[in-house]
Amino acid sequence: MDFDVIVLGAGIVGVSAALHLQDRGRRVALVDRRAPGEETSFGNAGLIERSSVVPYGFPRDLGTLFRYARNRSTDLHWDYKALPAYAGWLARFWWESAPHRLGAASRDMLPLIAASVAEHDKLIERARLDDLVQARGWIEAFRTPNAFARAAKEAEQAVREHGLRASVLDGPALRAREPAVGVDIQGAIHWADPKSVRDPGALVKGYASLFERAGGRIFTGDATTLRASDDAWSVRAEQGVLGAKQAVVALGPWSDLVFGPLGYRIPLRAKRGYHMHYRSDRPALSMPIVDSERGYVVAPMLGDRMRLTTGVEIARRGAPPTPVQLERVEPLAREAFGIGERIDREPWLGMRPCTPDMRPVIGRAPRHRGLWFAFGHNHHGLTLGPVTGRLLAEMMTGEQPFTDPAPYRPERFR
Repeated sequence: MDFDVIVLGAGIVGVSAALHLQDRGRRVALVDRRAPGEETSFGNAGLIERSSVVPYGFPRDLGTLFRYARNRSTDLHWDYKALPAYAGWLARFWWESAPHRLGAASRDMLPLIAASVAEHDKLIERARLDDLVQARGWIEAFRTPNAFARAAKEAEQAVREHGLRASVLDGPALRAREPAVGVDIQGAIHWADPKSVRDPGALVKGYASLFERAGGRIFTGDATTLRASDDAWSVRAEQGVLGAKQAVVALGPWSDLVFGPLGYRIPLRAKRGYHMHYRSDRPALSMPIVDSERGYVVAPMLGDRMRLTTGVEIARRGAPPTPVQLERVEPLAREAFGIGERIDREPWLGMRPCTPDMRPVIGRAPRHRGLWFAFGHNHHGLTLGPVTGRLLAEMMTGEQPFTDPAPYRPERFR
């Protein structure tokens, strides 16, 4: 039961880290309370988001802030009971979202975003998961002419500055490409560089199977039992106590349950979100579509299902589900994209692990030898899992990192 590395967390980040460490000759134990890909990695919209070069910042215009304050919007819902715990975090998030700071975050994230599709492609080919992935991009849809015009200008700038591929589609052109789109949508941007995954949970399980086929071990265990002793780390699993010289915390929104007791005060918070599957009453969408002004995504999934994923809910981690956003957006999505009857018995609830400066935490824990962090990927965990695994493994094994890891260092939150 002795290994070189224990990776805590079998979501997309943890599985990717385990694979990249294994590729560099390390004996790796992957530990989670559930099977791979059954938490945050399971329920997202399935986007490998190469075109999102600007992080999702805190809105700073008064109109949007007033709308959010009323708590009736489709893209944000908040529980007043959570506000005391989130107040400081939200204030820092607002501060970090000033234009020049958001620009710095965008520059820091660009090396990871730029490599995201290529790193996924390598694992997809090795794991033989091509049937789960589509290379059609995604569509950003708009309901009002003004918002559409602004987005078209921003897309032209992104194409010039970052070499992205994007097409501006007016309403008729959009409906010629996607017949399911209703007349409420005035126009759209088709971003061609991203890829979409028709079953994100299955993709993570496929990566985990690749890890196992190469000799990796997956254990069911409690990450909060992680302990340091005699220059090593141990954790309890159902199969026994595992030991290793190094440990990686890749637990997404639950990472604080491990780093908190060790004395680290990293401002990690969870933005909750929901999804539901539907049958389609119109010709199926060929790629995911974001209703940009209402804050939800409709994405085609395996089995002729349409997955609707909501915007952000600010609520305590253990608070009961309150899927009011689904109830608010269902009529909009039914009219705009033709979703039909619900398939799932209950909405799925997941959590996005977020930092206020919109950068993940990747690197060596500053006060504990052999401990490493890889969490806090905000809305882009699926996108950034493999590239994070590569960067972390390069750092842990002494290779030259493919990009400067300084923007993601844990000690920036001292």
